[in-house]
Amino acid sequence: MKFFRKPIIFFAVILLALLSRGMAESPYTLINPTYLGNEKRNYYGNKAPSRLDILWKTYLGEGITRVGREERVWRGSGWTGQPLMVAENDSLFIIHGALDHHLRKMDALTGKILWEYAFSDAIKGTGTLWKYRAVGDTAEKLMIIQGSRRGVGHSTWSSELYPLRAVSFGSGEEIWRYNVRRGASYSTDVDGTPLIVDGLLYAGLENAYFVVLDPHPEGAEHSHGYRQPQTLEKHRLYDEADKILHGQNLVTESSPARLGDHLYITSGSGHVYGYNLETRNIDWDFFVGADMDGSPVVTYDDCILVSVEKEYIRGRGGVFKLDPSRPPDSSCVVWYFPTGNDSGRQAIWEGGVIGSPAVNDLTKTPEMPYLAGFIGIDGYFYLVEHDKRDTARVWGPNREHRYHQPDLIARRWAGKSISTPIFAGKRIIVASYSGVLLFEYAPDRTIKRLQRRYIGGVESTPFVFDKRIYVGSKDGFFYCLGESTE
Repeated sequence: MKFFRKPIIFFAVILLALLSRGMAESPYTLINPTYLGNEKRNYYGNKAPSRLDILWKTYLGEGITRVGREERVWRGSGWTGQPLMVAENDSLFIIHGALDHHLRKMDALTGKILWEYAFSDAIKGTGTLWKYRAVGDTAEKLMIIQGSRRGVGHSTWSSELYPLRAVSFGSGEEIWRYNVRRGASYSTDVDGTPLIVDGLLYAGLENAYFVVLDPHPEGAEHSHGYRQPQTLEKHRLYDEADKILHGQNLVTESSPARLGDHLYITSGSGHVYGYNLETRNIDWDFFVGADMDGSPVVTYDDCILVSVEKEYIRGRGGVFKLDPSRPPDSSCVVWYFPTGNDSGRQAIWEGGVIGSPAVNDLTKTPEMPYLAGFIGIDGYFYLVEHDKRDTARVWGPNREHRYHQPDLIARRWAGKSISTPIFAGKRIIVASYSGVLLFEYAPDRTIKRLQRRYIGGVESTPFVFDKRIYVGSKDGFFYCLGESTE
């Protein structure tokens, strides 16, 4: 046995050295690597501040985009517009796409812009950060995969539309761009956030397709002057019957969420689809019929929350809790919570919930129940206990079935909103066109409003980290809010 002792020690030292070398070559800590924090879309940061002082703000600018036949100037940050956050060694950085067409890397402590990359149109959605290793390179690298609108000056029928791109985190240089072609949907934008699972990219596009791409740089092919990733799969997110009800409004704007061996995504055609990662097919389809913009959110009890807009349906919009282990019919509905309609004369949305629901499952304190929050177009923030339901039943969105409601804890005016609220411990941050509000949950099952800060109309989703709230506004600025020491 003594003969083998030294070789064993030698190889153990070599193994530890290799492991240490690998760790040293990975300087990145991904804090918020994708929209709503993770593959379940249920993480929004850690410690929330007690105040909403403006610690710094950075001007984002404005850009031209086309809506129909009309050119418009958009300022600041749009929907969903949540900032990504990454630590590199001892430094903290923000990645954010804005309506002035630029993707930016910013110093999270000061707001200083470190680089900008120009897209061809307004950036509304949130990107995804992905750590990868290039072939022949032992050091880990980091890319940002970001979508945008189609491209100013281009028809939706153009063959030169590249609204999904990969950019280097370190340099801000382009890695590849993906060509989106028009289908039955009127749009070729990319507002949804891609999800990386086992080295493959999954994304819903506004041309009404769900695609699977190879995001590795070495797999990209040179075509039409650009490096383009390979399309591995392409799945249609509508039925032929949907074109009768929706016309060309079959736009998919949501981001896929993972639950077990499935990815779930909502579609503007009115479906909640489940894609099977093992069989590589869509095998679950819950039909609502409404336009559905928000992304599914996974709960601790293996269900999903999905928001419903008041469009193409007889009843009211709101939020479903669905159990996808059951068949995709009324039996999978755990509860439905209808919200009110917009009473304004010039309403863009008639009612329901445009943004995504949020849950406190990952950051709640022990004395708190499992909560879900969402903001309606009616201007109210709703807080419910998502794993409890009362005996009352309400009509679903099509007034065909009655469903249980969840236990309502609070209904507070916040202003009309398409943003997603975020939880951090006892505190809840709610953004709307009336500004940013900070609430705190109390042991008596009430919520107290701590402060409201008007920073222009906010439709982007915030992120909170170490008592700092990061959020972009339609007033043209990106803000850092928190507790000022001055």
